[in-house]
Amino acid sequence: MNTRILTVRPPRIAMALVVVATTVQWLMPFHSTAIYSSAILAVVLGLSGFGVMMWAWWQFQQQQVAICPTEKTARLITDGIYRVTRNPMYLGMTMMLAGLAVWFGTLPLYCAAAIFFVIVDQAFCPYEEAKLTSAFGEDYKQYRSGVRRWI
Repeated sequence: MNTRILTVRPPRIAMALVVVATTVQWLMPFHSTAIYSSAILAVVLGLSGFGVMMWAWWQFQQQQVAICPTEKTARLITDGIYRVTRNPMYLGMTMMLAGLAVWFGTLPLYCAAAIFFVIVDQAFCPYEEAKLTSAFGEDYKQYRSGVRRWI
């Protein structure tokens, strides 16, 4: 995969995908067709995703670890939310996008959430895993074997 995508921060990718999906939704004739919509599920997904992402962000702040995926990582965080998932920030953003899709229930927003997931799963996660393996060696390999990439 092209590594140029790594120069764009994931929140900006998520926002761009929402803008594109909203534009497509507005321009296309199927704009009123709902696939699946549920306000309750959307709120649960969105708020849970935000909570997961902010918990991970808070842990990075407490440990003074750079949040940018391409910056050098000073410490390996394996406690808190990182005991459940190796990528809580990406998981949280994906959940928020899924919540938005479920709220409106339209195909372009579902596609935006799926595309975001594929981008982080196929570009950012492998890049970060290689970086962490190089920086922390056996400690990261052991952590990786015990905690799933997503959930």
